[in-house]
Amino acid sequence: MQSQNFAFHCEGISFLLPDIPLIQKWLLMVIDQEGKSISSLNYIFCSDDYLLKINQDHLNHDTYTDVITFQYDNDNIEGDIFISVDRTKENAKIFDVNPLLELHRVMVHGLLHLLGFKDKLPEEKDLMTQKENFYLNLLEQICSSD
Repeated sequence: MQSQNFAFHCEGISFLLPDIPLIQKWLLMVIDQEGKSISSLNYIFCSDDYLLKINQDHLNHDTYTDVITFQYDNDNIEGDIFISVDRTKENAKIFDVNPLLELHRVMVHGLLHLLGFKDKLPEEKDLMTQKENFYLNLLEQICSSD
């Protein structure tokens, strides 16, 4: 699954991202609206266990998470975003939302980290959530216009 400077991979799971051209268009709009350009962006969809191992090995965290982002360039978007499909499905149940919506939220969340947004402090987390909601609404507008 590859086009332009995007690549979508699966690691250790069977997963197919629906409507890749539309998702790429959306992600490019997010990058553009934040005033950045893209060098390369990899989304790697994986299991809880795979992402836990990355969390342990690279970040010294022994917890499950839904997304981990690795940034390789501060000027252009160049990075890898690892997403646990297991965790996004579980979070969708917990938050009582559509699993695909939760997946999209996590995808844009990881991209926002590459764009320089943080979420450690309460005010950072609030801004991140506002940005996520804004860009999820943009995706909804794109879907309704196509």
